[in-house]
Amino acid sequence: MEKVCRHTQDQPKCALNNMNNISEGAADWLNRIYCEDALQGLARIPDGAVDLLIADPPYGLGKDYGNDSDKMAAVAYLAWMEAWITLALPKLKANGSLYIFLTWRYAPEVFVMLKQRLTMMNEIIWDRRVPSMGGSTRRYSSVHDTIGFFVKAKDYYFDLDAIRIAYDAETKKARSRSIFVGAKWLELGYNPKDVWSVSRLHREHRERADHPTQKPLEIIERMIRASCPSGGVVLDPFMGSGTTAVAAQQCGRRFVGFELNPEYCALIEKRLAAQNAGKMLSPLN
Repeated sequence: MEKVCRHTQDQPKCALNNMNNISEGAADWLNRIYCEDALQGLARIPDGAVDLLIADPPYGLGKDYGNDSDKMAAVAYLAWMEAWITLALPKLKANGSLYIFLTWRYAPEVFVMLKQRLTMMNEIIWDRRVPSMGGSTRRYSSVHDTIGFFVKAKDYYFDLDAIRIAYDAETKKARSRSIFVGAKWLELGYNPKDVWSVSRLHREHRERADHPTQKPLEIIERMIRASCPSGGVVLDPFMGSGTTAVAAQQCGRRFVGFELNPEYCALIEKRLAAQNAGKMLSPLN
């Protein structure tokens, strides 16, 4: 028996489901967070059913997630990464995409692993806006995370207009000559670059939940709006604080995910309930 949380736009619902009765209906797995290991739980999801896979696995840094999931030696860590990747990628549709969060320690090996199965479109640098203070005295201070953007096919889904960044008034004024009048790029905004400068969630941040590596809604919402169609499905094998589920629901997409720690599963339920009650605002709205 394992705890399963199911959420709708009206209210969250939790139930105890028997693992031997995996599917009560064709889409019974949608809008659910399974409190279990993704290596076992991914079998619940049909192949070719997911539009977007967002993965924020443990980085191999020894952080405490209430278990030993981030305390593997390098060889074991890379073997584990390959194991869940092998199980997760078949869940993507033919035009599906993957975003994966990593650090410089293992990004090269994981990128090579993924390039054998997908096409890499971008290496995105998340500048966490870490203050210029303290840090190591024997190497440069690490102030970014690495994000890999991969796709399955040439006709992958990507909605640039949904994530364009508006030009400021000064820029528009500087391009007021007749040749720029009616230019779509000027009116709608510019394409986000591959360096995303978004503040990490410090202790006083309004989004901050009780999780050591929580990602900002702004980043996850950008991924979802760009790479998952309205009403589509987002899979997150390592839900953590539940930001992917919150962002998917906020953006009008469906979600499914897995989380090992029961306390984090309860946190996700709480965040989704707060959103449904109108207490959580999207940074992109």
